[in-house]
Amino acid sequence: MNNLTQDMARNLTMVMDFYEMTMSNGYFKEHNKSVRVAFDVFYRKNPDGGGFAIFAGLEQIVDYITNLHFEKSDIDFFRSCGIFSEEFLQYLEGFKFSGDVYAFEEGTVMYPNEPVITVVAPLVDAQLVETALLLQVNHQSLIATKARRIVKAARGRAVSDFGARRAHNMDAAVYGARAAYIGGASSTATVLAGKMFGIPVSGTMAHSWIMFYKDEFEAFKKYAEIYPDNTVLLVDTYDVLGSGVPNAIRVAKEVLAPMGKRLKGIRIDSGDLAYLSKKARKMLDEEGLDDCKIIISNSLDEFTISSLISQGAAVDSFGVGERLITARSEPVFGAVYKITAVEEDGVFVPRIKISENVEKITEPGLKKVYRIYDKDNKAVADLIAKADEKVDMSVPFRYVDPQKPWKNRYFEGFTAKELQIPVIINGEAVYEKRSVEEIAAYVKKQLSEEIWDEEQRFENPHTHYMDMTPDYYEMKMELLNDSRKNG
Repeated sequence: MNNLTQDMARNLTMVMDFYEMTMSNGYFKEHNKSVRVAFDVFYRKNPDGGGFAIFAGLEQIVDYITNLHFEKSDIDFFRSCGIFSEEFLQYLEGFKFSGDVYAFEEGTVMYPNEPVITVVAPLVDAQLVETALLLQVNHQSLIATKARRIVKAARGRAVSDFGARRAHNMDAAVYGARAAYIGGASSTATVLAGKMFGIPVSGTMAHSWIMFYKDEFEAFKKYAEIYPDNTVLLVDTYDVLGSGVPNAIRVAKEVLAPMGKRLKGIRIDSGDLAYLSKKARKMLDEEGLDDCKIIISNSLDEFTISSLISQGAAVDSFGVGERLITARSEPVFGAVYKITAVEEDGVFVPRIKISENVEKITEPGLKKVYRIYDKDNKAVADLIAKADEKVDMSVPFRYVDPQKPWKNRYFEGFTAKELQIPVIINGEAVYEKRSVEEIAAYVKKQLSEEIWDEEQRFENPHTHYMDMTPDYYEMKMELLNDSRKNG
Protein backbone atom coordinates (compact mmCIF):
# COMPACT_ATOMS: atom_id res chain seq x y z
CA MET A 1 0.00 0.00 0.00
CA ASN A 2 1.36 3.40 -0.96
CA ASN A 3 2.17 5.90 1.75
CA LEU A 4 0.21 9.13 1.79
CA THR A 5 2.24 12.20 0.89
CA GLN A 6 1.78 15.88 1.59
CA ASP A 7 0.14 16.29 -1.83
CA MET A 8 -2.54 13.65 -1.21
CA ALA A 9 -5.74 14.55 0.62
CA ARG A 10 -6.35 12.85 3.95
CA ASN A 11 -9.78 11.59 4.88
CA LEU A 12 -9.93 12.57 8.54
CA THR A 13 -12.83 10.17 9.07
CA MET A 14 -10.12 7.53 9.34
CA VAL A 15 -8.64 9.18 12.44
CA MET A 16 -10.14 6.62 14.77
CA ASP A 17 -9.14 3.79 17.07
CA PHE A 18 -9.56 0.39 15.47
CA TYR A 19 -11.94 -0.72 18.22
CA GLU A 20 -14.46 1.82 16.98
CA MET A 21 -14.74 -0.27 13.84
CA THR A 22 -14.81 -3.65 15.59
CA MET A 23 -17.55 -2.46 17.96
CA SER A 24 -19.51 -0.77 15.18
CA ASN A 25 -19.37 -3.91 13.08
CA GLY A 26 -20.61 -5.91 16.08
CA TYR A 27 -23.43 -3.48 16.80
CA PHE A 28 -24.43 -3.54 13.13
CA LYS A 29 -24.70 -7.34 13.15
CA GLU A 30 -26.40 -7.75 16.52
CA HIS A 31 -28.71 -4.74 16.87
CA ASN A 32 -31.07 -2.48 14.97
CA LYS A 33 -28.76 0.20 13.62
CA SER A 34 -31.37 2.89 14.33
CA VAL A 35 -31.16 2.37 18.12
CA ARG A 36 -29.91 5.62 19.64
CA VAL A 37 -27.51 6.17 22.52
CA ALA A 38 -26.09 9.13 24.39
CA PHE A 39 -22.40 9.75 25.08
CA ASP A 40 -20.88 12.54 27.17
CA VAL A 41 -17.47 14.16 26.84
CA PHE A 42 -16.03 15.34 30.15
CA TYR A 43 -12.70 15.52 31.95
CA ARG A 44 -11.73 14.65 35.50
CA LYS A 45 -8.95 17.02 36.57
CA ASN A 46 -7.84 20.57 35.77
CA PRO A 47 -4.33 20.83 34.32
CA ASP A 48 -1.51 22.06 36.56
CA GLY A 49 -3.73 21.94 39.63
CA GLY A 50 -5.67 24.93 38.34
CA GLY A 51 -9.20 25.97 39.19
CA PHE A 52 -10.75 25.61 35.72
CA ALA A 53 -10.12 24.83 32.06
CA ILE A 54 -11.13 26.48 28.78
CA PHE A 55 -13.15 24.57 26.18
CA ALA A 56 -11.62 24.80 22.70
CA GLY A 57 -11.79 22.85 19.45
CA LEU A 58 -15.55 22.90 18.83
CA GLU A 59 -15.32 24.35 15.31
CA GLN A 60 -13.06 21.51 14.20
CA ILE A 61 -15.38 18.96 15.84
CA VAL A 62 -18.40 20.28 13.94
CA ASP A 63 -16.45 20.29 10.67
CA TYR A 64 -15.25 16.74 11.28
CA ILE A 65 -18.63 15.24 12.15
CA THR A 66 -20.58 16.94 9.37
CA ASN A 67 -18.02 15.78 6.79
CA LEU A 68 -17.81 12.21 8.06
CA HIS A 69 -17.65 9.77 5.12
CA PHE A 70 -15.66 6.82 3.81
CA GLU A 71 -13.76 6.81 0.53
CA LYS A 72 -13.47 3.71 -1.65
CA SER A 73 -9.85 3.34 -0.55
CA ASP A 74 -10.99 3.39 3.10
CA ILE A 75 -13.49 0.58 2.46
CA ASP A 76 -10.81 -1.38 0.60
CA PHE A 77 -8.49 -0.98 3.58
CA PHE A 78 -11.09 -2.29 6.02
CA ARG A 79 -11.92 -5.15 3.66
CA SER A 80 -8.23 -6.11 3.61
CA CYS A 81 -8.35 -6.52 7.41
CA GLY A 82 -10.52 -9.58 6.87
CA ILE A 83 -12.73 -9.23 9.96
CA PHE A 84 -15.62 -6.97 8.89
CA SER A 85 -18.84 -8.20 7.30
CA GLU A 86 -19.48 -7.23 3.71
CA GLU A 87 -22.90 -5.87 4.67
CA PHE A 88 -21.28 -3.52 7.16
CA LEU A 89 -18.71 -2.32 4.64
CA GLN A 90 -21.47 -1.66 2.11
CA TYR A 91 -23.34 0.30 4.77
CA LEU A 92 -20.26 2.47 5.30
CA GLU A 93 -20.06 3.34 1.60
CA GLY A 94 -23.03 5.68 1.97
CA PHE A 95 -22.48 6.58 5.61
CA LYS A 96 -23.31 10.05 6.91
CA PHE A 97 -23.61 11.07 10.55
CA SER A 98 -27.31 11.49 11.35
CA GLY A 99 -27.34 12.27 15.07
CA ASP A 100 -27.44 15.32 17.32
CA VAL A 101 -24.60 17.02 19.18
CA TYR A 102 -24.93 19.48 22.04
CA ALA A 103 -21.98 21.38 23.47
CA PHE A 104 -20.79 24.31 25.52
CA GLU A 105 -20.02 27.38 23.46
CA GLU A 106 -16.39 27.35 22.42
CA GLY A 107 -14.33 29.34 24.91
CA THR A 108 -16.56 28.48 27.88
CA VAL A 109 -14.82 28.16 31.23
CA MET A 110 -15.43 24.56 32.28
CA TYR A 111 -14.91 22.29 35.26
CA PRO A 112 -14.27 18.58 35.89
CA ASN A 113 -17.02 15.96 35.55
CA GLU A 114 -19.60 18.05 33.70
CA PRO A 115 -20.72 17.05 30.18
CA VAL A 116 -19.04 19.55 27.89
CA ILE A 117 -20.32 17.72 24.80
CA THR A 118 -23.22 15.29 24.47
CA VAL A 119 -23.71 13.11 21.40
CA VAL A 120 -27.20 11.64 20.88
CA ALA A 121 -27.11 9.44 17.80
CA PRO A 122 -27.61 5.99 16.33
CA LEU A 123 -25.22 3.57 18.00
CA VAL A 124 -22.77 3.23 15.10
CA ASP A 125 -22.72 6.96 14.46
CA ALA A 126 -21.97 7.74 18.09
CA GLN A 127 -19.20 5.18 18.26
CA LEU A 128 -17.35 6.25 15.12
CA VAL A 129 -16.75 9.86 16.23
CA GLU A 130 -15.08 9.05 19.56
CA THR A 131 -11.37 9.41 18.81
CA ALA A 132 -11.45 12.46 16.58
CA LEU A 133 -13.81 14.26 18.94
CA LEU A 134 -11.61 13.56 21.95
CA LEU A 135 -8.35 14.52 20.28
CA GLN A 136 -9.70 17.94 19.35
CA VAL A 137 -11.03 18.59 22.86
CA ASN A 138 -7.94 17.22 24.57
CA HIS A 139 -5.45 19.15 22.46
CA GLN A 140 -7.03 22.55 22.02
CA SER A 141 -8.55 22.75 25.51
CA LEU A 142 -5.16 21.89 27.00
CA ILE A 143 -3.31 24.58 25.04
CA ALA A 144 -6.01 27.22 25.56
CA THR A 145 -5.92 26.56 29.31
CA LYS A 146 -2.12 26.72 29.41
CA ALA A 147 -2.12 29.95 27.40
CA ARG A 148 -4.58 31.54 29.82
CA ARG A 149 -2.32 30.69 32.76
CA ILE A 150 0.67 32.22 30.98
CA VAL A 151 -1.28 35.33 30.02
CA LYS A 152 -2.44 35.76 33.61
CA ALA A 153 1.15 35.47 34.82
CA ALA A 154 2.20 38.18 32.34
CA ARG A 155 -0.07 40.71 34.12
CA GLY A 156 -1.18 42.66 31.09
CA ARG A 157 1.99 42.26 29.03
CA ALA A 158 1.55 40.76 25.57
CA VAL A 159 2.22 37.06 25.07
CA SER A 160 3.03 35.73 21.60
CA ASP A 161 3.02 32.07 20.56
CA PHE A 162 6.52 31.12 19.37
CA GLY A 163 5.98 27.37 19.59
CA ALA A 164 5.57 25.92 16.08
CA ARG A 165 9.02 24.33 15.75
CA ARG A 166 8.63 22.56 19.08
CA ALA A 167 5.07 21.35 18.52
CA HIS A 168 4.47 17.63 18.15
CA ASN A 169 3.63 17.93 14.44
CA MET A 170 2.34 20.42 11.87
CA ASP A 171 -1.32 20.13 12.90
CA ALA A 172 -0.37 20.58 16.55
CA ALA A 173 1.47 23.80 15.63
CA VAL A 174 -1.44 25.25 13.65
CA TYR A 175 -4.32 24.27 15.93
CA GLY A 176 -2.16 24.89 18.98
CA ALA A 177 -1.71 28.48 17.79
CA ARG A 178 -5.49 28.76 17.42
CA ALA A 179 -6.02 27.47 20.94
CA ALA A 180 -3.31 29.74 22.35
CA TYR A 181 -5.04 32.76 20.82
CA ILE A 182 -8.36 31.67 22.32
CA GLY A 183 -6.58 31.42 25.66
CA GLY A 184 -5.32 34.98 25.41
CA ALA A 185 -2.10 35.05 23.34
CA SER A 186 -1.90 38.26 21.31
CA SER A 187 -0.24 36.83 18.20
CA THR A 188 1.50 33.81 16.70
CA ALA A 189 4.65 33.20 14.71
CA THR A 190 2.90 30.36 12.84
CA VAL A 191 2.04 31.69 9.39
CA LEU A 192 -0.56 29.06 8.44
CA ALA A 193 -2.50 29.73 11.65
CA GLY A 194 -2.53 33.41 10.77
CA LYS A 195 -3.85 32.67 7.30
CA MET A 196 -6.47 30.11 8.37
CA PHE A 197 -7.85 31.84 11.46
CA GLY A 198 -7.01 35.52 11.08
CA ILE A 199 -4.63 35.50 14.05
CA PRO A 200 -2.11 38.39 14.02
CA VAL A 201 1.33 37.09 13.03
CA SER A 202 4.60 38.42 14.39
CA GLY A 203 8.29 37.74 13.97
CA THR A 204 11.48 39.51 13.02
CA MET A 205 14.81 37.68 12.86
CA ALA A 206 16.76 34.71 14.16
CA HIS A 207 20.41 34.54 15.22
CA SER A 208 21.28 33.24 11.76
CA TRP A 209 20.49 36.66 10.24
CA ILE A 210 23.08 38.30 12.48
CA MET A 211 25.67 35.54 12.06
CA PHE A 212 25.39 35.73 8.26
CA TYR A 213 26.83 39.23 8.19
CA LYS A 214 30.39 40.21 9.04
CA ASP A 215 29.42 41.98 12.23
CA GLU A 216 26.40 42.62 14.39
CA PHE A 217 26.01 46.28 13.53
CA GLU A 218 25.90 45.54 9.79
CA ALA A 219 23.20 42.89 10.37
CA PHE A 220 21.13 45.31 12.44
CA LYS A 221 21.64 48.10 9.91
CA LYS A 222 20.49 45.95 6.97
CA TYR A 223 17.37 44.86 8.82
CA ALA A 224 16.47 48.39 9.86
CA GLU A 225 16.85 49.64 6.29
CA ILE A 226 14.45 46.95 5.03
CA TYR A 227 11.92 47.23 7.88
CA PRO A 228 12.22 50.76 9.25
CA ASP A 229 8.66 50.79 10.62
CA ASN A 230 9.01 47.51 12.50
CA THR A 231 12.61 47.21 13.61
CA VAL A 232 12.98 44.73 16.46
CA LEU A 233 16.56 43.56 16.95
CA LEU A 234 17.75 40.32 18.54
CA VAL A 235 20.56 41.45 20.84
CA ASP A 236 21.92 38.28 22.46
CA THR A 237 23.89 36.63 19.61
CA TYR A 238 27.28 37.71 21.01
CA ASP A 239 27.01 39.89 24.11
CA VAL A 240 23.75 41.51 25.17
CA LEU A 241 25.14 44.43 27.12
CA GLY A 242 28.59 44.61 25.55
CA SER A 243 27.55 44.73 21.89
CA GLY A 244 23.89 43.85 21.29
CA VAL A 245 22.20 46.77 23.04
CA PRO A 246 24.93 49.30 22.09
CA ASN A 247 24.61 48.29 18.42
CA ALA A 248 20.82 48.53 18.62
CA ILE A 249 21.16 52.05 20.04
CA ARG A 250 23.61 52.96 17.29
CA VAL A 251 21.15 51.75 14.63
CA ALA A 252 18.38 53.77 16.26
CA LYS A 253 20.48 56.93 16.06
CA GLU A 254 22.42 56.47 12.81
CA VAL A 255 19.96 54.55 10.63
CA LEU A 256 16.41 55.05 11.86
CA ALA A 257 16.50 58.59 13.27
CA PRO A 258 17.60 60.16 9.93
CA MET A 259 14.52 58.49 8.36
CA GLY A 260 12.30 59.88 11.08
CA LYS A 261 11.75 56.38 12.50
CA ARG A 262 12.08 54.91 15.99
CA LEU A 263 13.54 51.63 17.14
CA LYS A 264 10.49 49.53 17.95
CA GLY A 265 12.08 46.93 20.20
CA ILE A 266 14.85 44.58 21.18
CA ARG A 267 14.58 40.89 22.00
CA ILE A 268 16.65 38.93 24.50
CA ASP A 269 16.59 35.14 24.08
CA SER A 270 19.20 33.88 26.56
CA GLY A 271 21.02 34.60 29.80
CA ASP A 272 19.75 36.03 33.06
CA LEU A 273 16.64 37.61 31.62
CA ALA A 274 15.72 39.64 34.71
CA TYR A 275 19.20 41.15 35.10
CA LEU A 276 19.75 41.73 31.38
CA SER A 277 16.35 43.33 30.81
CA LYS A 278 16.84 45.80 33.65
CA LYS A 279 20.30 46.78 32.45
CA ALA A 280 19.11 47.07 28.86
CA ARG A 281 16.19 49.24 29.93
CA LYS A 282 18.54 51.62 31.70
CA MET A 283 20.83 51.83 28.67
CA LEU A 284 17.94 52.50 26.28
CA ASP A 285 16.36 55.13 28.52
CA GLU A 286 19.64 56.99 28.90
CA GLU A 287 19.79 57.32 25.12
CA GLY A 288 16.26 58.66 24.83
CA LEU A 289 14.78 55.34 23.67
CA ASP A 290 12.27 54.98 26.48
CA ASP A 291 9.62 53.91 23.92
CA CYS A 292 11.73 50.97 22.71
CA LYS A 293 10.06 47.76 23.90
CA ILE A 294 11.91 44.85 25.47
CA ILE A 295 10.73 41.40 24.44
CA ILE A 296 12.09 38.27 26.04
CA SER A 297 11.85 34.61 25.09
CA ASN A 298 13.64 31.32 25.95
CA SER A 299 11.75 28.45 27.65
CA LEU A 300 9.13 30.59 29.34
CA ASP A 301 5.93 29.53 31.09
CA GLU A 302 3.66 30.94 33.78
CA PHE A 303 6.13 30.01 36.52
CA THR A 304 9.23 31.62 34.96
CA ILE A 305 7.21 34.67 33.91
CA SER A 306 5.85 35.12 37.43
CA SER A 307 9.39 34.85 38.78
CA LEU A 308 10.75 37.39 36.29
CA ILE A 309 8.05 39.91 37.12
CA SER A 310 8.58 39.44 40.85
CA GLN A 311 12.29 40.22 40.26
CA GLY A 312 11.37 43.48 38.57
CA ALA A 313 12.35 42.41 35.07
CA ALA A 314 11.92 45.26 32.56
CA VAL A 315 9.78 43.36 30.08
CA ASP A 316 7.07 44.63 27.75
CA SER A 317 6.11 41.33 26.11
CA PHE A 318 6.93 37.63 26.08
CA GLY A 319 7.53 35.15 23.29
CA VAL A 320 6.54 31.74 24.62
CA GLY A 321 7.45 28.56 22.76
CA GLU A 322 7.67 24.90 23.70
CA ARG A 323 6.23 25.15 27.18
CA LEU A 324 3.05 26.64 25.72
CA ILE A 325 2.59 24.65 22.53
CA THR A 326 3.25 21.32 24.30
CA ALA A 327 1.80 22.32 27.71
CA ARG A 328 5.03 20.86 29.03
CA SER A 329 4.21 20.94 32.74
CA GLU A 330 1.15 18.70 32.23
CA PRO A 331 0.84 17.60 28.59
CA VAL A 332 -2.29 15.41 28.88
CA PHE A 333 -5.76 16.89 29.31
CA GLY A 334 -7.64 13.64 29.89
CA ALA A 335 -11.13 14.19 28.46
CA VAL A 336 -13.09 10.94 28.05
CA TYR A 337 -16.13 9.76 26.08
CA LYS A 338 -18.59 7.65 28.06
CA ILE A 339 -22.00 6.19 27.26
CA THR A 340 -24.70 7.60 29.54
CA ALA A 341 -28.02 6.36 28.12
CA VAL A 342 -29.49 3.82 25.70
CA GLU A 343 -32.83 4.17 23.95
CA GLU A 344 -35.29 1.41 24.85
CA ASP A 345 -38.83 1.53 23.42
CA GLY A 346 -38.42 5.21 22.62
CA VAL A 347 -37.18 6.14 26.10
CA PHE A 348 -33.56 6.86 27.03
CA VAL A 349 -32.59 4.61 29.93
CA PRO A 350 -29.58 5.83 31.93
CA ARG A 351 -26.31 3.89 32.15
CA ILE A 352 -23.59 4.35 34.75
CA LYS A 353 -19.96 3.23 34.92
CA ILE A 354 -18.84 1.96 38.32
CA SER A 355 -15.22 2.02 39.44
CA GLU A 356 -13.15 1.32 42.52
CA ASN A 357 -11.84 4.84 41.93
CA VAL A 358 -14.69 7.12 43.00
CA GLU A 359 -13.62 9.86 40.60
CA LYS A 360 -14.20 7.48 37.66
CA ILE A 361 -17.88 6.88 38.40
CA THR A 362 -19.78 8.58 35.58
CA GLU A 363 -22.77 10.91 35.67
CA PRO A 364 -25.62 8.86 34.11
CA GLY A 365 -28.51 9.69 31.82
CA LEU A 366 -29.54 12.53 29.57
CA LYS A 367 -28.91 15.73 31.46
CA LYS A 368 -28.61 19.49 31.34
CA VAL A 369 -25.90 21.66 32.88
CA TYR A 370 -26.62 25.09 34.28
CA ARG A 371 -24.25 27.78 35.51
CA ILE A 372 -25.65 29.47 38.59
CA TYR A 373 -25.03 33.20 39.09
CA ASP A 374 -25.50 35.41 42.14
CA LYS A 375 -26.95 38.93 42.07
CA ASP A 376 -23.52 40.32 41.08
CA ASN A 377 -23.38 37.96 38.08
CA LYS A 378 -20.64 35.86 39.64
CA ALA A 379 -20.73 32.14 38.88
CA VAL A 380 -21.17 30.40 42.22
CA ALA A 381 -21.72 26.81 41.02
CA ASP A 382 -22.66 24.54 38.15
CA LEU A 383 -25.81 22.42 38.44
CA ILE A 384 -26.57 19.06 36.79
CA ALA A 385 -30.24 18.31 36.19
CA LYS A 386 -32.21 15.61 34.42
CA ALA A 387 -32.91 16.56 30.80
CA ASP A 388 -36.65 16.88 31.36
CA GLU A 389 -36.45 18.82 34.64
CA LYS A 390 -37.52 22.43 35.00
CA VAL A 391 -34.98 24.60 36.79
CA ASP A 392 -36.88 27.61 38.13
CA MET A 393 -34.77 30.15 40.02
CA SER A 394 -37.66 32.56 40.55
CA VAL A 395 -38.34 30.71 43.80
CA PRO A 396 -35.91 29.17 46.30
CA PHE A 397 -34.47 26.17 44.47
CA ARG A 398 -33.35 23.13 46.42
CA TYR A 399 -30.11 21.45 45.31
CA VAL A 400 -27.81 18.68 46.49
CA ASP A 401 -24.09 19.05 47.12
CA PRO A 402 -22.92 15.49 46.25
CA GLN A 403 -20.01 15.91 48.67
CA LYS A 404 -22.42 16.70 51.51
CA PRO A 405 -25.78 15.27 50.43
CA TRP A 406 -27.23 15.33 53.94
CA LYS A 407 -27.38 19.14 53.98
CA ASN A 408 -30.59 20.88 52.95
CA ARG A 409 -29.52 23.71 50.63
CA TYR A 410 -31.25 26.25 48.39
CA PHE A 411 -30.37 28.78 45.73
CA GLU A 412 -32.23 31.98 46.56
CA GLY A 413 -32.07 35.12 44.43
CA PHE A 414 -29.88 33.41 41.83
CA THR A 415 -30.13 33.00 38.06
CA ALA A 416 -29.33 29.99 35.90
CA LYS A 417 -27.88 29.74 32.39
CA GLU A 418 -28.05 26.49 30.43
CA LEU A 419 -24.56 25.78 29.12
CA GLN A 420 -25.08 23.24 26.34
CA ILE A 421 -26.46 24.47 23.02
CA PRO A 422 -27.34 22.45 19.90
CA VAL A 423 -24.46 22.40 17.40
CA ILE A 424 -25.53 19.52 15.11
CA ILE A 425 -29.13 18.36 14.60
CA ASN A 426 -29.98 15.36 12.41
CA GLY A 427 -26.44 15.41 11.08
CA GLU A 428 -26.56 19.05 9.96
CA ALA A 429 -24.59 21.87 11.57
CA VAL A 430 -26.72 24.48 13.33
CA TYR A 431 -23.84 26.11 15.21
CA GLU A 432 -22.95 29.58 14.01
CA LYS A 433 -19.18 29.74 13.78
CA ARG A 434 -17.41 32.59 15.49
CA SER A 435 -14.02 34.10 14.79
CA VAL A 436 -11.12 33.36 17.11
CA GLU A 437 -11.24 37.02 18.13
CA GLU A 438 -14.84 36.59 19.30
CA ILE A 439 -14.04 33.37 21.15
CA ALA A 440 -11.00 34.94 22.83
CA ALA A 441 -13.11 37.93 23.87
CA TYR A 442 -15.70 35.57 25.35
CA VAL A 443 -12.99 33.88 27.44
CA LYS A 444 -11.70 37.23 28.66
CA LYS A 445 -15.20 38.44 29.55
CA GLN A 446 -15.97 35.37 31.65
CA LEU A 447 -12.73 35.58 33.58
CA SER A 448 -12.97 39.30 34.19
CA GLU A 449 -16.69 39.46 35.06
CA GLU A 450 -18.06 36.04 36.04
CA ILE A 451 -15.37 33.73 37.45
CA TRP A 452 -14.14 34.35 40.98
CA ASP A 453 -10.54 35.52 41.36
CA GLU A 454 -10.11 32.76 43.94
CA GLU A 455 -10.65 30.16 41.21
CA GLN A 456 -8.02 31.79 39.01
CA ARG A 457 -5.07 31.73 41.38
CA PHE A 458 -2.25 29.27 40.68
CA GLU A 459 -1.78 28.05 44.24
CA ASN A 460 -4.65 26.31 46.06
CA PRO A 461 -7.44 27.65 43.83
CA HIS A 462 -11.00 27.59 45.11
CA THR A 463 -12.87 24.47 43.95
CA HIS A 464 -15.89 25.35 41.85
CA TYR A 465 -19.05 23.75 43.26
CA MET A 466 -20.66 21.04 41.14
CA ASP A 467 -24.18 20.49 42.44
CA MET A 468 -27.15 18.33 41.39
CA THR A 469 -30.89 18.63 41.50
CA PRO A 470 -32.49 16.29 44.06
CA ASP A 471 -34.15 14.26 41.30
CA TYR A 472 -30.90 13.79 39.44
CA TYR A 473 -28.99 12.86 42.58
CA GLU A 474 -31.64 10.30 43.59
CA MET A 475 -31.59 8.75 40.11
CA LYS A 476 -27.82 8.37 40.29
CA MET A 477 -27.98 6.80 43.75
CA GLU A 478 -30.64 4.33 42.58
CA LEU A 479 -28.40 3.27 39.70
CA LEU A 480 -25.46 2.81 42.04
CA ASN A 481 -27.57 0.68 44.37
CA ASP A 482 -28.92 -1.42 41.48
CA SER A 483 -25.40 -1.91 40.14
CA ARG A 484 -24.22 -3.09 43.54
CA LYS A 485 -27.08 -5.59 43.78
CA ASN A 486 -26.48 -6.91 40.26
CA GLY A 487 -22.67 -6.83 40.71
